[in-house]
Amino acid sequence: MSIHPTAIVEEGAHLGEGVSIGAYAHIGAEVELGDGVEIFSHAVVAGRTRVGPQTRIWPFASVGHQPQDLKYRGEPSTLEVGARCMIREHATLNPGTEGGGMVTRLGDNCLMMMGTHLGHDCTVGNGVIMANNATLAGHVQVGDNAVLGGLSAVHQHVRIGAHAMVGGMTGVERDVIPFGSVLGNRAHLGGLNAIGLRRRGFDRETIQALRAAVDQLFADEGPMPERAERLRTGFPGIAAVAELAEFIASPSQRHYCIPRERLQGEVAEA
Repeated sequence: MSIHPTAIVEEGAHLGEGVSIGAYAHIGAEVELGDGVEIFSHAVVAGRTRVGPQTRIWPFASVGHQPQDLKYRGEPSTLEVGARCMIREHATLNPGTEGGGMVTRLGDNCLMMMGTHLGHDCTVGNGVIMANNATLAGHVQVGDNAVLGGLSAVHQHVRIGAHAMVGGMTGVERDVIPFGSVLGNRAHLGGLNAIGLRRRGFDRETIQALRAAVDQLFADEGPMPERAERLRTGFPGIAAVAELAEFIASPSQRHYCIPRERLQGEVAEA
């Protein structure tokens, strides 16, 4: 264990083996740091925060401070950070609230770049990348291996599916389907995140099936759960399509990001 003489580690903090804490860093009394965690100079980990093994937190990050929610009344909520994450400079990660389940979770192997924000009661999966100044409002759910481009912003209660791509400077007010790619001032579905899927080893057959499934999903008529059920029967044996259908069938407080041409049709009808 290596703790710089100028660092403050409050009594009660639990430090695993091989933890490194840099100059002027501050670790709160209820913090738990897993084995091999590295806290760089001037970073602060506060509140009821648990940080998984081998995670690194860079200077001036604020991890575990009171959530930015006026309804918060000091309830003993928590923040859970997974293993092998990288939390870069000026990132802010907030714990949960009574109105959202009392816990915020960040999965394993995530990269939170400079200035990113993880709002209260969010649930973020494994392998997620948030580029510089990407932000999540409260209660957002992000699936495994999703990527959020720089300066993107996600509205509260939105769901972003696994392997999705959110373009830089995109405002996301609606759910993003798994494997999809969205962009725009107010996000529309640009198609399948084919480049990301190829990079993660999805085979050609699966990518082609997903592309056809997405086209069918937004060409069909009727309620979205009914369309999702038609995907299950139309693409038997394709696990990724089944995951897409399950996402659509799950409860949500938001509509879905849809292709631009259908979005323009909605505006014209209104």
